[in-house]
Amino acid sequence: MAEIIRTSAEQSDVGAAELYLHIPFCMHKCGYCDFLSFRADADARERYVRALIREIGDAGRALCGTRIVTVFVGGGTPTILDAGQMERIFRAVRRSFLLDVDAEITVEANPGTVDEEKLSALRSCGVNRLSIGCQSLDDHLLKKLGRIHSREEIFSCFRAARRAGFENISVDLMSAIPDQTYRDWVRTLRGAAELGPEHISAYSLILEEGTPFWRRKDSLRLPDEDTERRMYEDTRTILSEYGYERYEISNYAKKGRRCRHNVGYWTGVPYAGIGLGASSFIGGERFRNTDDMASYLGYFGRADRGCLWQDTPVKRERERLSKQDAMAEFVILGLRMTEGISEAEFSRRFGRGIGEVYGTMLEKHCLEGLLERQNGRIRLTERGFSLANYVMCDFLPD
Repeated sequence: MAEIIRTSAEQSDVGAAELYLHIPFCMHKCGYCDFLSFRADADARERYVRALIREIGDAGRALCGTRIVTVFVGGGTPTILDAGQMERIFRAVRRSFLLDVDAEITVEANPGTVDEEKLSALRSCGVNRLSIGCQSLDDHLLKKLGRIHSREEIFSCFRAARRAGFENISVDLMSAIPDQTYRDWVRTLRGAAELGPEHISAYSLILEEGTPFWRRKDSLRLPDEDTERRMYEDTRTILSEYGYERYEISNYAKKGRRCRHNVGYWTGVPYAGIGLGASSFIGGERFRNTDDMASYLGYFGRADRGCLWQDTPVKRERERLSKQDAMAEFVILGLRMTEGISEAEFSRRFGRGIGEVYGTMLEKHCLEGLLERQNGRIRLTERGFSLANYVMCDFLPD
């Protein structure tokens, strides 16, 4: 089948969605990680790629006519796949979907799993954004996190990506990790900013139940609460010196370089999740694929997959959002962004004024100095960003 590409003008009469592809494999499971990821041999990875390509085809037929405005390949470590496997995956995407000519196409990459040849192959596939999982620029902290790479390998990976032609690179950093001092964090922040990536994600460590860090939580030497808050609050000040603007609770970008895929999540753009454990939000309904590898490979290994993609037996946890749930999600996700939410857009979507639904909560948090209402928008204040979880909990449905 010929590759399907349309101009924006030709696609303006159809709906838009985002595409997420999950590659669950990694070289080594980090101590903090609760994502669906695991080690697998070359044969298992190849069988998975074949199944993934079949699901891409099924989803493309189900979503025929839907414009795909962003593609994000996450994991795990997607770059554990070889160049040929990545090329086959992207060939299937372009064959199966209406991909915008200016679509943002991101692949997550970990230092130690890429070289210039593989990065050049990704560029040849049309990948135009790279997200590098750094976490820290301190070798001793990288070891504590369980990362397989060193500080120097991060720099080498970044330089190789530039040589391969990547002009839009994001780096992921993590604060409040075991044995990390405030000075460690500042050194990592400045070191990353001096590399000059277009985007920086700066997250605080969260101890997730079931992870090795969770099981050792009583023995981990974590920064105290005041230090953790100082790390978060000073991140914005430090990165602003290098031309980065915070646009979401934990994300910073140079002008015009926000992650369009994540902005789509926060603003309610529909998305299709392909791969093991991947979640979708289509037509007001949420569902996710099984996280059982055998079930996934078994179903997509069959030739007689008669079901529509949305109705396949590997789909789990179906949920159609109620109006109350949709309103709460609009507020909670929208408040993550520095622009906050539009009162007019809330009324347009739900047929009710936001004050009519959430007046008590809005008044409470405005009086506390955590929210502000200006020019038809509601947003977190600077102090509100530090207490965002407290604010957002009040908007959860009963």
